[in-house]
Amino acid sequence: MTDAPHPLAIAEIRLTPILVADPPLLNTQGVHQPYTPRLIIELVTEGGVTGLGETYGDTGYLDLARPLAAALIGRRVTDLNGLPALAAEVCGDSPDATGGDAVHAGGLRGVRTAEKLRLSVLSGFEVACLDAWGRAAGLPVHALLGGKLRDRVEYGAYLFHRWAEHPGGRGERDDWGAALDPAGVVAQARRFADTYGFTSFKLKGGVFEPAREVAAIRALAAAFPGRPLRLDPNGAWSTATSLRVADELADVLEYLEDPAGGTARMAEVAAGTRVPLATNMCVTTFDEIAEAFRRRAVQVVLCDHHYWGGLRATRELAAVCRTFGVGLSMHSNTHLGISLAAMTQVAATVPNLHHACDTHYPWQAEDVLTERIAIRDGQVDVGDAPGLGVTLDRDRLAALHRRWLADDGGLRDRDDAAAMRCADPDWTVPAVPRW
Repeated sequence: MTDAPHPLAIAEIRLTPILVADPPLLNTQGVHQPYTPRLIIELVTEGGVTGLGETYGDTGYLDLARPLAAALIGRRVTDLNGLPALAAEVCGDSPDATGGDAVHAGGLRGVRTAEKLRLSVLSGFEVACLDAWGRAAGLPVHALLGGKLRDRVEYGAYLFHRWAEHPGGRGERDDWGAALDPAGVVAQARRFADTYGFTSFKLKGGVFEPAREVAAIRALAAAFPGRPLRLDPNGAWSTATSLRVADELADVLEYLEDPAGGTARMAEVAAGTRVPLATNMCVTTFDEIAEAFRRRAVQVVLCDHHYWGGLRATRELAAVCRTFGVGLSMHSNTHLGISLAAMTQVAATVPNLHHACDTHYPWQAEDVLTERIAIRDGQVDVGDAPGLGVTLDRDRLAALHRRWLADDGGLRDRDDAAAMRCADPDWTVPAVPRW
């Protein structure tokens, strides 16, 4: 007689790559494509409980997710400490996955490595395990992480220079219109404030010459006096330009995010300004912490559970930051409601979350949930429903998967430079520093 399978053992994992509509948001490398790839993970236990996860859906991530999903069958959703070792064993450090030393266009997160790809895949499976475990136990994910410290998590408006539509009329058109000057940025911010109640504002920079982006921040400061403002040029500036902008905006910036590329340049900037520097580019793995903290290159780390390998690793990062007196906030990339739910659950448990979190969620008109997560007064409620507290809409998931199936491969890997070449055939990713 054989023992019955444990109810928390993983019986099945379904991986569904999708393409989600994305607006024409500009950054230093180009513009968002009409659709961006995401991967939805459904993990089913022997007890019949399903857990949900979400992460990047580009080909490189899918190539790692498939063998990892197969290796997880039979393991319990509670066996989380062994996940990183299993992922390293199954996924390895194949040079084919690294893309050499290329900048990762999807997240603008510094040098792309096999480890970073693997951790981003691992994060989706860890969230799915926690969701299933919480549902089976009747507990919210935050309880599995030690319990919530706040009932609401604050998010900020994520502002972009943008076009009214994608080149050639591709993709889905929204009603936001263009935002290519300070007036357009302020109008965008007002709509975010009116619709979602946001009280802090971050502008994606590195798109236009620094003086133009300084003018946009000044216009925001005039329109929203006393409100926290941030500027993120994604490492597009030289040390001298970074210091000049920091000096010009010292009276209004909450922090300046990745003005210059790399820890060495960030350390030079930090030594010459009192404006706090934040990063989601030079500190995105634990191995990168020591040099950045030793050189005092950053004062705020923007955590992202997709980068760091999941929610528990995010809490470990928070503890390290707390130990060294470094501030903490949360980074965002194009994401749907499953990721927002996971972000909110872990953010609720972190004592040293010093700033409003980033989120792209308001830009995503499409989702795979039966009900969109509400952002009110710039905050998301931390629920006590089991697991992540969200429900998958299978019809919507199927529709977005059909879009992925119908694509000829041109959109299955996010490439902001390729999208920009639809408008400017001669476009190449600018060398940094750009200014």
